[in-house]
Order: sequence, then C-alpha cells, then structure tokens
Amino acid sequence: MVVNGQKKEGVLNRMYEWLMRWAETPYAGIVLFLWALAESSFFPIPPDAFLIALVIAARHRAFRFALWCSIASVIGGIIGYGIGHWLWWSGPDTYSALANFFFNNVPGFSEHQFLNVQSLYDRWNFWVVFTAGFTPIPYKVITISAGAFKINFPVFLIASGIGRSARFFLVAALLWYFGEPIKKFINKYLGWISLAFVVLLLGGFILINYVL
Repeated sequence: MVVNGQKKEGVLNRMYEWLMRWAETPYAGIVLFLWALAESSFFPIPPDAFLIALVIAARHRAFRFALWCSIASVIGGIIGYGIGHWLWWSGPDTYSALANFFFNNVPGFSEHQFLNVQSLYDRWNFWVVFTAGFTPIPYKVITISAGAFKINFPVFLIASGIGRSARFFLVAALLWYFGEPIKKFINKYLGWISLAFVVLLLGGFILINYVL
C-alpha cells in the first residue's frame, strides 16, 4: 500500500490489506457472519473492523454486509441466551463448569459483574440489552446473563435486533455515503484509527467494570 509516495509497512497495514482482500472473495459474507455470531456469545473482538474493511472494499454491498452482520449477531445473542438459560447452572445457585470457565478465561466476565447485571435488568430490562447491542459494552455478558436470569425472551430478542441492527447499519450507511474520501482517510490514518478502535474496545470492558 502506497500513500503519498511512501510504502506503508507493519502488521496493521498487512492485516488491513488482508481484510480488504476478503471482500473480493465469495467467502467474505461467511467470515463476517461467523465472526458476528461468535462475538455475541463468546468471542471477545467485535466484528466492526471487518465490516468496515468489507464495506470499503465493496461499497455496493454495504447494506448486505450490515444485514448479514445484524442477523448473525442476533443469532449469536440467542445462542448466548441459550448458554445462560440451559448451561450456566449445575444446580440452584451453583455455577456449572462452563460458567466458571467463562469467569476465569473470557474478558469482561466476572462473578461480581454477572450478578450485578440482574439488578440492571430489574430496573431497565429492554434498555440494558439495547445499550449493550449498540455500544462497545461487551454484548456477550448481557446475552448470557439474560438467559441465566430468565429475562423475557421476546423483549430480549426485540432489543437485540434493534440495537445490533442500528449499530451495524449506521456504520455501513456512513461508509456507503462518504465512499472514497473515507477510504483515503483510513489509508492515511490507519495507525490512529486502529488505536482508536482498541481504545473503544478496552473502553467497553472498562465501562462494564465501572457500571457493574
């Protein structure tokens, strides 16, 4: 990749170019779909970076990518709900081995935070799920806890659908509208953009620690 006559090197640029190449393959949508699905139930890294790369490389497919991302994320949320509902407890008030694995190994999970989510559901219900779906707050914490605490499933599903779709379609719409200027901007300031993305990701984990 050459910008202003200089070759940009480094891991970030190679990764960016690799993501961009995926948009021209028949597997791009599948990878995005699986990524978004996994992130809603156990994977720690949001699919936004991949969605952005695909939309930039194939602008005419922007809203198709956003739709796939939204559908997969909601399905992943349902899987997370199922994990909480069916696999989280081994007995009354006793965590399963899977729950302890999440507490010990998955970023954003702790027993203290998990239990505090219940009080948020009691007060806010729909808005807890919607906010987690739309913001950098780790969504998987909300989906699994919703199932574990048996939150009303239709409310959970509607809030997830609205929150996740609003997030991904907003990203796709902005990139589709601004098009080539956005691509040039990202090419020029990739390092800073990557740093900002990491800050947002870490900010989500910090926020959930602060809130819970």
